[in-house]
Amino acid sequence: MFSKEYDVIVVGGGHAGSEAAAAAANLSSKTLLVTMNLQSIAQMSCNPAMGGIAKGQIVREIDALGGYSGIVSDKTAIQFKMLNKSKGPAMWSPRVQSDRMRFAEAWRLQLESLPNLDFYQEMISGIIVENRVVKGVRTSLGLEIRAKAVVLTNGTFLNGLIHIGDKQFGGGRAGESASTGITKDLTDLGFEAGRMKTGTPPRVDGRSLDFSKMIEQPGDEVPEKFSFLDATKPLTKQRSCYITHTSLEVHDLLREGFDRSPMFNGAIQSLGPRYCPSIEDKINRFADKDRHQIFVEPEGWDTVECYVNGFSTSLPEDVQFKALSRVAGFENVKFFRPGYAIEYDFFPPTQLKHTLETKLVSGLYFAGQINGTTGYEEAASQGLMAGFNAHLKIREKDPFILRRDEAYIGVLIDDLITKGTEEPYRMFTSRAEYRTLLRQDNADFRLTPKSFEIGLATEERMRKMENKKNKSVGFVNFFKETSVSPEEINQIFERRNSALVSQSDKMFKFFSRPEVTMEDMKTIPSVADYIEQHELDSEIIQQAEVQVKYSGYIEKEKNNADKLHRLEGLKIPENFDYSKLKSLSYEAREKLSKIRPVTVSQASRISGVSPNDVSVLLVYMGR
Repeated sequence: MFSKEYDVIVVGGGHAGSEAAAAAANLSSKTLLVTMNLQSIAQMSCNPAMGGIAKGQIVREIDALGGYSGIVSDKTAIQFKMLNKSKGPAMWSPRVQSDRMRFAEAWRLQLESLPNLDFYQEMISGIIVENRVVKGVRTSLGLEIRAKAVVLTNGTFLNGLIHIGDKQFGGGRAGESASTGITKDLTDLGFEAGRMKTGTPPRVDGRSLDFSKMIEQPGDEVPEKFSFLDATKPLTKQRSCYITHTSLEVHDLLREGFDRSPMFNGAIQSLGPRYCPSIEDKINRFADKDRHQIFVEPEGWDTVECYVNGFSTSLPEDVQFKALSRVAGFENVKFFRPGYAIEYDFFPPTQLKHTLETKLVSGLYFAGQINGTTGYEEAASQGLMAGFNAHLKIREKDPFILRRDEAYIGVLIDDLITKGTEEPYRMFTSRAEYRTLLRQDNADFRLTPKSFEIGLATEERMRKMENKKNKSVGFVNFFKETSVSPEEINQIFERRNSALVSQSDKMFKFFSRPEVTMEDMKTIPSVADYIEQHELDSEIIQQAEVQVKYSGYIEKEKNNADKLHRLEGLKIPENFDYSKLKSLSYEAREKLSKIRPVTVSQASRISGVSPNDVSVLLVYMGR
């Protein structure tokens, strides 16, 4: 069946695996995607949504690089929201509610359209390694499939254990069995493994809910979309979500089941995601709160199934039902399935290079929850980068690595490789020190040229980006070069209670005032004429406004990034012996020897390496 050798084998068909397989195949590598169930490719195991704070930026970046998460999200969206619009544009984050069934279907059909991609359904139980070089995989039936590179994207399936109250059973997801064998192979090779936990809430029958007792949450009046391409269109109709709240009565009912909770009786030892805690964890940690928000999210256009966001739990099913039925609007609730927690194996990501290739085994890549992350978006971005780099390595080309000032994906991977994680890692805008540069609106400017250079982004995508960039730069230059009279601009200033002016000046200066908006500027005839003559759409107009309003912040961050690049250019020899530098602190020697940073800049970001330790390195390197 598998007499030929593949270029790349991707193990796992979740969000990371789907992006990895698509990237490698689209770059012309002969690729095999092996998964335990072909019917659940790219399944949304948890909430039916893509994007959100910082996560929306990642989806835009994946799209700009030529991945499919944005396109599939647009095709299957049932609601769109741009979050944080009341804050600066560095914080704006797109998010969609998705049709869960159609999302998985769209991904499956997208992958099946790729001529270089083959599929096989079976559990992978082992990795074939010879002389520290990966040679392929071994299936549960004993088949050996050879490849030049292997990408592991096993999600929550490695020795997965599901908890519902005091009941435990093996599984990688509700209704699907766990994956065994790979962890032992990897630990036998010398890899360090650990355990993590995540959870999911009950799914309920929407026909049993009383939405009149909840607060409706409609989508944006003028919805946008994720993909920069024209292949998808913004929504013309949307489904609403709803908000309700728990109460002290609900909390008391939940506490009755704490003695049977695996979270509190010792059955679960591993750490769960800090920023997405279970409902029992929330009422235990925040005992002073008399209620918590519950978001009721429809699972699709036509299904009645609803996701109870904010009620993730591993309490016994009878406790879940009793407590949830006391929530406003849930008095007659019918369960489709109870919530549960799941424990699974992961491998601390400090064992990886920035390409996501393992340090111990050449040609072996890890992506997604196997690296200790949580979230579809974080997983998908890692899969994309692993797919890129697996293809490039077997063709002996330079690796594809994104810096922290180039993408949230760069921040994510650098954090994992340099700092590691002891709890499921989730991306936030606060993790990115250059977030004014890394906005969701300019992801194509930042990343499409890089992807085009290695052959993934299409000419169509590149031309569209260049047209958008040229028009937005031209519009900004128009503001810089065109003067406006006091008579015209003072009309705007009066409406905005802004200080009036007595002489003409460049529009850029006046537009830079915080209280002046693009809508104000459009009332100036010359601005309206320019927009009409150059056929500027809303995306280009928004891009120009951001460039004008935040020019000072953007310039400052660029200068800071330039300083970072100077340290990035200082390479540390591959087998450098840190024990020789007696001036280093003991902790720095230990951490540097373990993580093996590639540059002085990366060394400076390792927890436990002080500025004094960095100075010692710089002195040693003659700087």
